Amino acid sequence: MTTHRFANGHVITAHAVLDAAAITVDADRITTVEPLTDSADAVDLDGGWIFPGFIDTQVNGGGSVLFNDDTSVDGIAAIGTAHARFGTTGFLPTLISDHPDRIALALEASDAAIAAGVPGVLGVHIEGPFLAPARKGIHDEARFRRLDDEMVALLTRPHRGTVMVTIAPELAEPRHIAALHAAGVRVSAGHTEVDYDGALAAFDAGVTGITHLFNAMHPMLGRAPGLVGAALDDERPWCGIIVDGVHVSPTMLRIAIAARGPDGFMLVTDAMPSVGAAEKDFMLQGRQIRVADGICSYADGTLAGSDLDMAQAVANSVHLLGLAPDIVARMASANPAAFLGRAQELGTLAPGQRADWVQLAADFTPRGTWIEGKQVA
Repeated sequence: MTTHRFANGHVITAHAVLDAAAITVDADRITTVEPLTDSADAVDLDGGWIFPGFIDTQVNGGGSVLFNDDTSVDGIAAIGTAHARFGTTGFLPTLISDHPDRIALALEASDAAIAAGVPGVLGVHIEGPFLAPARKGIHDEARFRRLDDEMVALLTRPHRGTVMVTIAPELAEPRHIAALHAAGVRVSAGHTEVDYDGALAAFDAGVTGITHLFNAMHPMLGRAPGLVGAALDDERPWCGIIVDGVHVSPTMLRIAIAARGPDGFMLVTDAMPSVGAAEKDFMLQGRQIRVADGICSYADGTLAGSDLDMAQAVANSVHLLGLAPDIVARMASANPAAFLGRAQELGTLAPGQRADWVQLAADFTPRGTWIEGKQVA
């Protein structure tokens, strides 16, 4: 059993923000989190923070590795290592729309990575290819297909981790959505033309997430609220948001969070291989992607994921959205854990939880990351 002592800062626990705290860990689990009265031998946070470890459900790559190009245990490990530097302790490697054989490889690689004990990997996110061509973004339309019995069978095979899939609900039969949901797959709506009524029907069928709210979907209009309006008006789906100041105006995000409440949102990065890499530019399915000023884009200006990490997303949520750090901690940790059905073990600093946390400086830059009680960055 090991006790980690922190003083002169802020420790965000499940129920309070403490100026000083002792976190006791037995193996990979937290046993106690208590206020610290004697700061002798404690880590001096110097006004900084201890957050629960960040959980990112949309990680296309990192450390110069794109998951589509390297659907292997080593590839997932390299991505996880890159993101651990920025506080991510749980993530879903994300496959951008690809052919069925690549989807099968991605599912197998995720299972193998979990079996091999790769730190942080929680499952896999299959983003497409069941998407609307009119809202394709950077996805390759030539790889698109409808969700059918064959693909449902592939996605619902027993897996070690959580499987998430992004679909355009208008291109899927409700029975297929229901079958995925019944098997424990987290079904998310994204890259879609679905209208308000169609969105509600999709929620009824088993859609429980929204992939990067506002992006690759109809804007909310006065007489056509669309998927955005449905997501803000209905408390069932969890909404992923990219807080980089580019994908969505901070004003729109502030309005959305005020309308729905912060517990309906989870921070995602949509990160590309540039995160944690010295060489920023990369190739995506034969296309050169340029990274400049933190923005990943194709030659025609189409956004291609992001160069965002979770620590920066947290800092942006405080500075651009005006949210209190403990609220942001829920959006970065507890809410995605709940979306994945893992709230009993992940997402907060509390007894019984996995010993995952990140130390941040006063300005929210990362200073250290612990996964299962071990410092990994």
